[in-house]
Amino acid sequence: MTIAEATPAPTPVAAPALAAIPLSAPVNLRDLVGIPMTGGVVREGFAIRADDLSTVTEAIADQLVAAGLSAVVDLRSADEVLLTGRGPFAARTTVNYHHVPFMTDLGQAADGDPLDQRSFGRMYVRMFENAAPQIVTALAIIAHAPGAVAFHCAAGQDRTGVLAASLLLVLGADRVDILADYARTGANSAAIHERIAPVIAPLMAKFGFDLDQAARGAARVEFSDAPMRALLDELGRDAADPLASLRNAGLTDGLIARLRERAVAEASA
Repeated sequence: MTIAEATPAPTPVAAPALAAIPLSAPVNLRDLVGIPMTGGVVREGFAIRADDLSTVTEAIADQLVAAGLSAVVDLRSADEVLLTGRGPFAARTTVNYHHVPFMTDLGQAADGDPLDQRSFGRMYVRMFENAAPQIVTALAIIAHAPGAVAFHCAAGQDRTGVLAASLLLVLGADRVDILADYARTGANSAAIHERIAPVIAPLMAKFGFDLDQAARGAARVEFSDAPMRALLDELGRDAADPLASLRNAGLTDGLIARLRERAVAEASA
């Protein structure tokens, strides 16, 4: 495809009307095509990672469907989904929708400086461990979908990054290639913030965080692969099986084989 720890329940906040949230093209969407894996490389049109697909334009939704999209895995929290629902994909009945939240709410992401992506390593490790059943569920959806599967959160960076890394680990990708895929988000950081702010800002306000004010007052820091390095380092400490947490949550050899069979394409000479 070429478009390519529990927290207290937050105080409810009035949701802006969907009509007030601008629809726009994704700015962090990419096919995992070409990444080396066991037996070859990831084929085109197998799995797509993305920023928020619930606020894409009708034209983008049509393009993705025409290119073979058969399922969307939405990793956002219930609060986020409440604001936008499925967006334009609600009317595309050929695209199956799966809500598989990796966090109960955005308050669970508050591990490190929310404006410094370099500090997110502990959050990634905690997410991989606590959301292992959800990761396995998402992998099963990808394994058995009849066509391309797109998975997304808000930015397509953190929750999406953890699922992408999990998928690539299961496929047999090397550490360097997993890090390279994650790092590609860095070039899109400014555009991501601008695109998701209308949805994320009111949600973060529920936790006493003014996203716009903080962004204006914060020094710009460069995107880093440090969070993904931290996750892979932690998983590498289990020399026997870095996927042990996922296996304990239901990942089977059969599911791994199915994913690899669906994903693999022969590497170009």
